[in-house]
Amino acid sequence: MSEKRDIKSYNLIELQQTLAQMGLPKFRAAQIYKWLQVQGVTSFDEMTNLSKDLRKSLSEIFLIRSAKIERKLVSDIDDTVKYLFSLCDGETVESVLMKYKYGYSICVSTQVGCKMGCKFCASTLNGCVRNLTASEILSQIHAAANDTGVRISHVVLMGMGEPLDNYENVMRFLELVSDDNGLNISARNISLSTCGIVPKIKELEQKRLQITLSVSLHAPNDAIRSAIMPVNHKWNVDTLLAACRSYAATTSRRISFEYAMIAGVNDSDACAKELGQKLKGMLAHVNLIPVNNVKENSFHKSGKSRIEAFTEILKTYGVNATVRRTLGADINASCGQLRRSAAEVGADKEVSS
Repeated sequence: MSEKRDIKSYNLIELQQTLAQMGLPKFRAAQIYKWLQVQGVTSFDEMTNLSKDLRKSLSEIFLIRSAKIERKLVSDIDDTVKYLFSLCDGETVESVLMKYKYGYSICVSTQVGCKMGCKFCASTLNGCVRNLTASEILSQIHAAANDTGVRISHVVLMGMGEPLDNYENVMRFLELVSDDNGLNISARNISLSTCGIVPKIKELEQKRLQITLSVSLHAPNDAIRSAIMPVNHKWNVDTLLAACRSYAATTSRRISFEYAMIAGVNDSDACAKELGQKLKGMLAHVNLIPVNNVKENSFHKSGKSRIEAFTEILKTYGVNATVRRTLGADINASCGQLRRSAAEVGADKEVSS
């Protein structure tokens, strides 16, 4: 028996062509596409405007990949919601739903785990298990929206995983999530975060998408960055920044540089000055982030006064910098920690059983 096909990762044209081979008209494809892409159904039985026989036929050929809520934490401080989702094969990923003045934004995962090895990140502690399909990335948005009943207008690919390490599936996700016939989320409301896979940044540049590219920089020089981010051994700071300058010039889109403020590591005045010199004149913004506490490492967030001093130094170089507001602090809203704690609980159960 052949493996069932991932119908939710099809675009509308592909779905029309595939269903035409089954003798179905275009309007049926449009109906099914809406159920999948707008409503986010998890089974063919929910497609109530299709006959039972057709639903049965579809279920024999296709599968609908979904994200099932395994655990949900809601912040008492700012209503941030953190989800642990289970996928069709039992693997789990995390997403975070955040409320802002402009509406709701969701941070989604693109891989189960991550292999980039950044020393301060919880997502990478157990390595990367596998890539997510476009449908599985989409399903995180559908599950959160259907659970809360809110309209999600912004998406951040900054959860578990390195999006550019799952390039093809992420590109298909971007196509589907911004489709007028689907969720229709504007590309300008989507941010893609990368630790700096330069060849893929160059490939993405040629697509001229209107998304925001967020680059996890976290250090102004190779000595510091290589110590905390293994990817820097392959593509160093200068190589990465050259790719970013080219990307900004081609797309006319401002680069957002993520910079985790780690006490005693990358938060000195000297680091701020070096960073300011390297980013001076670039179409860029620096997002300073007090590093998240992860019990498996010894990193601690910089103090408020240190972050303020760092920000002021960057401004003297004409570099725009802001400090990211911490959301969901009472529920450890940064990705990776909930999945890891669930895995540890599962391991404990196995040992005790």
